[in-house]
Amino acid sequence: MPPLDDTLRHILELARWAPSGDNSQPWRFEIIDARRLVVHGHDTRAYCVYDLDGHPSQMSLGALLETMALAAGTYQLSMSVRRRHDSPDSRPTFDVAFMPAPEASADPLAEFIVQRCVQRRPLRTRPLTPTEKTTLAQTLPAGYRLVWHERPGQRLALAALLYRNAGLRLRMPEAYPTHRAVIEWNVDTSEDRIPDRALGVDPLTRHMMRWVMQSWRRVEFCNTWLAGTVAPRLQMDLLPALACAAHFLLLAPQRPLSIDDYVAAGRAMQRFWLTATALGLQLQPQMTPLIFARYLREQRPFTANATLQARAAALALRAERLFGRHDWEHAVFMGRIGAGRTAEARSLRLPLRQLLQAETASAANGQA
Repeated sequence: MPPLDDTLRHILELARWAPSGDNSQPWRFEIIDARRLVVHGHDTRAYCVYDLDGHPSQMSLGALLETMALAAGTYQLSMSVRRRHDSPDSRPTFDVAFMPAPEASADPLAEFIVQRCVQRRPLRTRPLTPTEKTTLAQTLPAGYRLVWHERPGQRLALAALLYRNAGLRLRMPEAYPTHRAVIEWNVDTSEDRIPDRALGVDPLTRHMMRWVMQSWRRVEFCNTWLAGTVAPRLQMDLLPALACAAHFLLLAPQRPLSIDDYVAAGRAMQRFWLTATALGLQLQPQMTPLIFARYLREQRPFTANATLQARAAALALRAERLFGRHDWEHAVFMGRIGAGRTAEARSLRLPLRQLLQAETASAANGQA
C-alpha cells in the first residue's frame, strides 16, 4: 500500500468534517495511489432505528463526497466518482479519482468546511433577507429547491409537530440504545459522538438525563410517573423550533428512491449547509419526522409498540398537511435556520489515521 500523499492527506483532513447522523462517520478510506482512493461506506441499519433503510447514511456519504470535491478544488484538482454497483446496499463503495484542473478556481465554500456545525440552542427570529434566501437557493444543484415556513403561525405549527415527534422518539424502546450510545457526557467536544453540552438543555436537565438514560427501566419509570420527556422536549424541540428565522424543506427533483438519489441529496445538503455557514447563519437538522414518514409510506415497521406506531402515522399525516403531499414526499432534508452564535460545544471527528484502512494507516505512519 503506497504512502499517503501530502495533497491527498490534506483533502481527506477536510473531507472527514462532513456531517453525519449522530456523528457516526460511516466511511473509511483505502488509498490506491497519490490521486486515487476508495471510499468504503457503511450504514447503521443493524442497530439504529433512524437508519433502517440506510438512506440517512447514504446522505452522509454524499456530503462526504461533496466536501472532498470542494477540498480538492483548493488544489486545482477536479474529482470523479463512481459507485460500485456490485457493493451491498448496506456498504456502498465509491472509486474516487482526482485530475489536474489548472483553469479551475477554488469554490469559496471550502473555507467553511471545518466551521460548519449544528446549533441546537435558540436562534434569532430575524427573518432571512431576500439576498440570503436567493444565495441559499442558487447554491443548490439543478432541480433542487427550498420551501420556507417562516411566519409565526408556521413556526408554531412546526414546533408542535416537533414536540410531539420528540415524545415519540423518547418513548420508543427501539430508539433507546441509540440515544444512550451517541451522547458523551461531561464534555464540550467529542470525536465520535455528541457532547452532552451541545444538546441545548440546562445543567439540571442534562444531569437528570444522564441518570435516567443508564437503563430503560429508569426511562420507563420517569416517562410514566414523572413526565420525564417534558423538560428535554421543551428545551431541545419546542423552544428552539419557535426561536429561529425559519424552518425549511430541501426538495429533490424527483421523489428519492435509490442509493444514488440519496447520495446526490447529501451533496446538495452539504452545499446548502456550507452556504448558510458562509452567510453567518446557524442550522439544526430535524430529520426524524421525515424518516418515520418514509418508513410508514414504505410499510417498514420500526417499533413493536402499536400505540407509538399509530402516533407516528398521525404525525406523518399532520406533516403532510402542513407541507403538502408533493413537497413532503420529495423532501430530503429538514431543519431550522437563523442568525445566532456559533455553537460553543460541538462534535469533532475521528483523526484521519483511524479512518484509513489498516494497510494504508501503516504506510502513512511509516512515512511519518
